[in-house]
Parts: sequence; C-alpha cells; structure tokens
Amino acid sequence: MLIDFHTHTTASDGALSPSELFSRAVDRGLTALAVTDHDTLAGWQAAQSLQSHGVALVCGVELSCLWGGATIHVVGLNVNAKSEELLEALDHLQQLRRDRAEKIAAKLERLGAVGALAGAQALAGDAAICRPHFAHWLVSEGYMPTVSRAFDKWLGNGKPGDIKTPWPALADTVAVIVAAGGVPILAHPLKYRFTRTKLRALCDAFSVAGGLAVEIVNGRQSDAEITQLKRLAVDKNLSVSLGSDFHREWTYGADLGVDVAIAGDISGVWEMIL
Repeated sequence: MLIDFHTHTTASDGALSPSELFSRAVDRGLTALAVTDHDTLAGWQAAQSLQSHGVALVCGVELSCLWGGATIHVVGLNVNAKSEELLEALDHLQQLRRDRAEKIAAKLERLGAVGALAGAQALAGDAAICRPHFAHWLVSEGYMPTVSRAFDKWLGNGKPGDIKTPWPALADTVAVIVAAGGVPILAHPLKYRFTRTKLRALCDAFSVAGGLAVEIVNGRQSDAEITQLKRLAVDKNLSVSLGSDFHREWTYGADLGVDVAIAGDISGVWEMIL
C-alpha cells in the first residue's frame, strides 16, 4: 500500500496546485494522501472536492515551532479544520511569516536585491510566503543562478536572510494539534542535524508533550538512515509516519508515495487514520 503523509502545494511552497498534486497521487496509485502545507490548511481545503478515484484525502498541516533554540516542524494529521485552537494558531503563524518576510526583504535589499518583498509576494500569490519564494525571485531577476545558490549564499541557515523567528514552543504546538483531534508527528528528524543525544532529547520532549510519531521516511533517504529512525521510534515508544515531503518534481527529490511495508512490524499512523 502506497501512502504519502507529508506533501506541499502552491498554498505554501510547493510547485503544484492542490488539484495537480491530487491528480499525481491518483496516477501514482496512492491509497491515501495528506496535504500538509506550511502553517495553513488552504491546500487541503482546496483539494476537498477532489476526493475520488480511491485516494483517501487526509487533512494535514506542517506547523513551525521552537525547541532547544532550533526551528522544528511538526506535522498534524487528521486535524479538525474547524478547531478554534488550530485556527488561532494558524493566524498567529501567518502573521509571524509576514513579519519574517519583511525582515528577509530588508536584508536582501541591503545586499542589492531591490524589490524583494514585492517580487516574492507576487510569486507566492495567496500562499503563505516562504523563503523559497524569495529564492525563486532572486533567480528570476538574475541575482542568483540557481535556487540552491540563493540558499547557500543569502537565505540558508546562518546567512543574511536567515531570520530568527519567535515561533511557538514545541509543547504548545503539539497541544494545538491534540486539541484539534489530530496526530502530532515529528517531521524529518535528521534534517535538524542534531547530535544523537540531542535528537533523543527532542524525541523525549516531543513524547512528553503528547507527540505520537516520527517520520522515518521524508524523501530520499539511505537504508541506514531509515533503520536509524526506526530504532529511534522503537526506543522512544513512538509510532512512525511516511512521506515524501514533496514540493516539486526534480532530479534529486522523491516522488509521491511510500510503501507502508518499509515500517515492518512497527505501528504506523495510517493504522490510526485510515
């Protein structure tokens, strides 16, 4: 069975519209698809009318938060889209994103990239504005040769456009998902580049807060990395989730769909949801 519980659309920083993403899921033969845009339910809301062709559509969101001085992402699956706690949290996160975008633009302007805010907003449209919008604008205007170079030079961690944002605390974010009746999942644990000790401490804090699962697949990973995350899940008594973290079709990215057989005999969140 193929599922994908971590995907993005044009409602945040993905390249495909919700309908295009859903069509791709149908073509790929998925059993279930979760739309988990950054800090917004707009992608899922736009895809609701498309539920057909044997693909179960799961309401999801990827929320930004802080733990240990680092930005952490928590995926909430099967959330109630009408939850007052969730909607208030999303409004707050969107305001933080707008504030961050203005600060990023100011930094880029000082580096000579004139019109950065308007340019990124034009690319984002109604979507939640994200750093990739700035990166694509920098490329389109000739300031950078590639999106990767834009992050390496100006937008990545530790670079001028890396604005420290006062995201909510991890525990508060997990509480919002739980209040909305959802399943909180620690997204892409290895992307934080924590030491083994710090990663285990993060999982402890996540579990204590009410977190239920960790992603053991979130794109293209080695067998050794998947094995490492499976052991982590077992050690911390957490279930597992699977996703591609799909943003767009590209040579080095994973396509939609992960086989649940990868989890082996470890409990998967799809067993709670489907």
